[in-house]
Amino acid sequence: MKSNTKLATAISAALFSVSSMSFAEVTLYDYTEATSSYEDAYITGQFSATDGNQGQSGYNADLSLDLDRVYSSPNRNISTKLQAEGSVNRGTTKGVGSTSNYIVNGSVTADNYFRPGSKGAFWYGSADAGVKKDAEDPFAKVGVGLGYGRVVNVTPMAKAIRLMEALRAQGALKADPSKATYQQVANIISRESEYKSKYGAASYDQQWITDIEKALVSSGQINGTMSAGAVIKTSDVLQNEFISTRKYGWLVRAGLGAVISNYDGTDGGDPSLDLGAEYHRPLNNSTQLSNVASLSTIYGDGDAAYQVNNALTLTHELTDKIDWENSWLLDYSKSGDSAIEDVTSNALSSTFRYYLDNQLDLTLTAKALKVDDGISNNGNDDVDTSLNMGVSYRLR
Repeated sequence: MKSNTKLATAISAALFSVSSMSFAEVTLYDYTEATSSYEDAYITGQFSATDGNQGQSGYNADLSLDLDRVYSSPNRNISTKLQAEGSVNRGTTKGVGSTSNYIVNGSVTADNYFRPGSKGAFWYGSADAGVKKDAEDPFAKVGVGLGYGRVVNVTPMAKAIRLMEALRAQGALKADPSKATYQQVANIISRESEYKSKYGAASYDQQWITDIEKALVSSGQINGTMSAGAVIKTSDVLQNEFISTRKYGWLVRAGLGAVISNYDGTDGGDPSLDLGAEYHRPLNNSTQLSNVASLSTIYGDGDAAYQVNNALTLTHELTDKIDWENSWLLDYSKSGDSAIEDVTSNALSSTFRYYLDNQLDLTLTAKALKVDDGISNNGNDDVDTSLNMGVSYRLR
């Protein structure tokens, strides 16, 4: 009898261990990426004005467009980026006129993996273009090279976790779903664009949510069908709430490029050596850390020119409606002309973003900018600070 009791205890412990593993807390790292795509596209406007004991009223208006689209598959990742900024401002000194500025940059990069589905070696091709005010010519550059590593978009899993939290709070689920169920639901969420293409943008969500419901039914989380309240909550979480992009992984790349056209009007054809690195890590289900760095060396008629960029960002989801976004942007430029001073700029910003809905949000941004160009008394010797309120409209 004693041996039977010990055996039963051992079996119970084993079953409990398996159950605990199946229903352990799910994290973003549990996501296995399928073929998917994501797109972030924002238009942001900010305006500030001063009046009172000055020679004249002053104002500053900024408008920016940011687009980031990534298509991911086992074979390749294709990234498309577009950034456009324009501003107009006027100082408070009497008689000072207004000034304006604009710059537009775009790039396309395709990483092609030698072994599909791996996080190993790949070859890449890239193209960059840009225009800015007062430039003699537009900028254009192409490049090819090799790289290693992979960055995985885990935003679908972040949405799946948020959805399960909402359904559990509503009492729509019988138990905590397993990691396999989270994965299945996340894969359906990641195929939103596929559903839109197949069923139409006006009614795709019916089939989309139905397939999520089928995944939950087959896993035993719900009996029969979702309640009307659960369907409404699912639609609300996936279509009305916005979850910022989450990624994990790292990669490095090195290659050769050619500058076809440059802002200063110099002849194209100058070769370049390009290095790049990315590191992305969700610190938890609500916090994303990312760092993207690049170095480009251009060899022209004179000395080699260098361009170094580094972007460090930290985003934390305070609530379902508020994100706290922080960034440090470093830019260093060394001209191939010894008569031109090196330029280093550091920009710090901290933004509270309140989502009115899935497309419209309000922002409050504190910024500090320091430019070191080796030139005294040219208006940028001190740290430039600002506090701005703005409105962002999400196109995608």
